[in-house]
Amino acid sequence: MKPLILLSNDDGVRAKGLNSLIEMLRPLGDLFVIAPDRGRSGASCSITTPLPITIKRLRGEEGLTVYSCTGTPADCVKLALDQLLMRQPDLVVGGINHGTNASTNAHYSGTVGVATEGALHGLPAIAYSLLDYDEDADFSPLTPYVRRIADYVLRQGMPYGSILNVNFPVAEHYAGMKVCRMGYSRWENEYTPCERPEGGRYFWLGGEFVDDEPDETDTDVWALDRDYVAITPLKLDNTDYQLLHQMENELSEDSLSADKAGEEQQEPSSTL
Repeated sequence: MKPLILLSNDDGVRAKGLNSLIEMLRPLGDLFVIAPDRGRSGASCSITTPLPITIKRLRGEEGLTVYSCTGTPADCVKLALDQLLMRQPDLVVGGINHGTNASTNAHYSGTVGVATEGALHGLPAIAYSLLDYDEDADFSPLTPYVRRIADYVLRQGMPYGSILNVNFPVAEHYAGMKVCRMGYSRWENEYTPCERPEGGRYFWLGGEFVDDEPDETDTDVWALDRDYVAITPLKLDNTDYQLLHQMENELSEDSLSADKAGEEQQEPSSTL
């Protein structure tokens, strides 16, 4: 039986990135695609709660089924796993995103949200992004890398709760692939205020990307700046273990009880 690969994105079901991804992954298995009916960039892992979700079958042929969905990227994955698929997929893939999801951007990304939702269900998952926001971006240079990484995960699997966040620079030829950590960065001057003719203001989201670790050579930002494909393993467990160990001796119930007992022992006994 061929592997079953579940695909979604946050740029919408008709985005070139998603349709390029379909052609890249068809040789690796049967594809089930369910993606938002319109752009949902920045949706992260958000889900639809106050409104019903509808779906529409757009394409059905041997080895490929495509649906559109009125929900978010995470909704798409949830709905596929809960209602639409007859068997559990072997891989969940988000992308290919039009634009970067490296560093801080991964926290906002609906593309990474697709992979995260897959991992929440215990499934191997990958998010692919190209640092090109053009609707007609050239995805062809990505093909051998997308297939190689997906084939690796299908063969080797992934640790429970882990995903791969893969970002491609805009380059005719890549310097290679780098497995690297998420860099620390932030956005500044994020909103541009504009005056409304009828009075008041509205705001456009934009901003300037600031790399807080320009001298570090092990980050996804460093790799992308030098035309490497950046592969960053991420985990669902957001626990800060260093801080946990620092705090547990000072703020745990046991230590508070011990401190209280020590204080009681130090109190002078009263005499009548």
